[in-house]
Amino acid sequence: MPDTPRPDSTAAPTTRVGSTYRVQVRPGFDLDRTADLADWLTDLGVSHLYSAPLLTAAPGSAHGYDVVDHRAVNPELGGEAGRQRLVRALRAAGLGLVVDIVPNHAGVAQPAVNPAWWDVLRRGRDSAHADWFDIDWDRGRLLLPVLADSPDAPDDLTVVDGELRYHEHRFPIADGTAGGSPREVHDRQHYELVSWRRGDAELTYRRFFAVSDLAGLRVEDPAVFTATHAEILRWVAAGEVDGIRVDHPDGLRDPAAYLARLRAAAPHAWLVVEKILAYGEELPDWPVQGTTGYEALAAVCGLFVDPAAESDFTALDARLTGGHTSWPDLTHATRYEAATRLLAAELNRLAALAPDLDPAATRAALAELAACFPVYRGYPPQGARHLAAARAEAGRRRPDLTTTLDAVTALLRQPEHELAQRFPQLTGAVMAKGVEDTGYYGWTRFVALNEVGGSPAQFGVPPAEFHRFATARQVRWPAGMTTLATHDTKRGEDVRARLAVLAELPARWAGQVADWMSRAPLADPAFAHLLWQTTVGAWPIERERLHGYVEKAAREASRSTSWADPDPAFEHALHALVDRMYDDPELRASITAFAAAITPAGWSNSLGQKLVQLAMPGVPDTYQGTELWDNSLVDPDNRRPVDFAVRRELLARLDGGWRPEVAADGAAKLLVVSRTLRLRRDHPELFTGYRPVAAHGPAGAHAVAFDRGGAVAVATRLPVRLARDGGWRGTTLSIPGNSVTDLFTGRVYSGSELPIHDLLSTYPVALLAPTDSVEAAR
Repeated sequence: MPDTPRPDSTAAPTTRVGSTYRVQVRPGFDLDRTADLADWLTDLGVSHLYSAPLLTAAPGSAHGYDVVDHRAVNPELGGEAGRQRLVRALRAAGLGLVVDIVPNHAGVAQPAVNPAWWDVLRRGRDSAHADWFDIDWDRGRLLLPVLADSPDAPDDLTVVDGELRYHEHRFPIADGTAGGSPREVHDRQHYELVSWRRGDAELTYRRFFAVSDLAGLRVEDPAVFTATHAEILRWVAAGEVDGIRVDHPDGLRDPAAYLARLRAAAPHAWLVVEKILAYGEELPDWPVQGTTGYEALAAVCGLFVDPAAESDFTALDARLTGGHTSWPDLTHATRYEAATRLLAAELNRLAALAPDLDPAATRAALAELAACFPVYRGYPPQGARHLAAARAEAGRRRPDLTTTLDAVTALLRQPEHELAQRFPQLTGAVMAKGVEDTGYYGWTRFVALNEVGGSPAQFGVPPAEFHRFATARQVRWPAGMTTLATHDTKRGEDVRARLAVLAELPARWAGQVADWMSRAPLADPAFAHLLWQTTVGAWPIERERLHGYVEKAAREASRSTSWADPDPAFEHALHALVDRMYDDPELRASITAFAAAITPAGWSNSLGQKLVQLAMPGVPDTYQGTELWDNSLVDPDNRRPVDFAVRRELLARLDGGWRPEVAADGAAKLLVVSRTLRLRRDHPELFTGYRPVAAHGPAGAHAVAFDRGGAVAVATRLPVRLARDGGWRGTTLSIPGNSVTDLFTGRVYSGSELPIHDLLSTYPVALLAPTDSVEAAR
């Protein structure tokens, strides 16, 4: 995390975005249902609705990131009329709109619903849309991996209604190529249907990661940018959109140039990018307000993890798995595997850009460099340093490749070389697939840290480090987003908060998990440790949800089973273990008792991290539903429907004067969210700076507090040890000013030294503001 703030060089938007609330607009929860939330969002205290992508996506898409037509709003969401109704509802409620856009790729799973892709398949290089997609035309026909992995699969081709069909898949037939058998017709097309297994190694178009249903777009071409952004920019120009979230900029050929073009087209918009930063990495000087907040998530969640427990969990991991597991070595292996197997097609395309070198050695060198690259993608001015670090590590691991590594690195240092321009697109995909989607499920020492934007090897964030991070953020990126949960996080924020409690109870956890693993063994002990941590973090959880999670997680880990080659025997044993958790009375009672024992401390962590995230520098986002306790796991579990009626009822009771206990209904969290957001909305002048506030006394290390320029946030960290050591007695907080009011309890305090045992006697958090400023937020 940066220690030294740098001068702010970003453009300030005309439109102020105070806070956002993310809604997964989708079929089943369309634009009209979203519009119905406007009054609720105003009552909650947010300034802007933050929507999932709205352009036409593949039919039935639950997320909207597979856009098939950039010219119109998705009709399954309500179309243009639905969007207009949403805009009117938001305006009537005094709210703005932030939209999510997807410049990197388009959905091609169903060619018939993507007019541009259909035309490319029909006309090939002569298509008016041939330049839209990042296709390597020099390698021959466009390969589409849709056939079964069988030599007889082409026998199932048919010609129906002037189209080539393969079961439910439809493809166009080029003019003048009809006639003869379906195979003969197929062989005349601009595309070739191949086995799905050939896709990872032989595809001739760039994909989003290893997803062949998402084809890379060439938005570096001004014509493609204009065509794919015209509708979104029309909304911006009309004053109907205040902000844009840019999905996956690392996938683009030239992110800096793209963002400059987008800023020129939307000069007053609030722009944030889904740029995932490695630990300690800083965002390039792009014309944006900041990231979507994963680095803030890592800092905030780490604040509630006890760093002192690292050695205990390292030892436990070794006992459970039978040996020491190195995070750098594990993730090097998973990244190399991603580069050479999942992304082999992209790797082969890059290797061909160095025709004077040995092809096999070039592929190995590029894969090694990608596996050793320390960040997702290198950008000036730090990119040269990252490349040098990758070269040094690759040489250490593969001295036999020294000559080729030197030659490849020399090409990568030439900015105008095609290889230098394309290699960064590979490193980001390798990091995402190798670390996020594989390593996080394979290194299970302490899974609360295995989160997007985090570093599992960085065990906790001390308060001083967090304060340095927040201070730098206030100077450098004061309008960047902060978050604790997204549709891409590996587990819900409150699951993480409860798991953080285990770091305060390492010996108890070690004994408990060893007992469970002996009673209900699994052939993969590392994955078993992940399963047991996940279970206590989310318990009670519906059986079918846990079944869905463990199958996805085990296949992502790619060790005992995988997506490409599922192992029926292991997966049967895995599901049997999950069923035993529910059907074995003694085991279920043991799980329930342990989860119940750590839940109160987990609630304390949840409230603390939520207050810190909402009050720290940045624009806080609240992911749908997380204003109450949320035990979601990875997608698709975190896209489950939200019961807004319950939330409305609880908020109405809070506004009527009810002050709930910290209990299972989650109302205390709703109190923290609503009061903090309202204060930020109604009194932004109280959130213009950042200064750590010291706690004095024996329990001072358990308080994290900061003054934002009038509003002071106070949270409890490491609550188990706090209780064990005697609580807050003799510990005070230094508060400047005269009379302040706690927004959560309504208590008024005066004097410069506040006894924390009184301040936090009702809740483990407090939000203090000048008494004359708080009425509107209460």
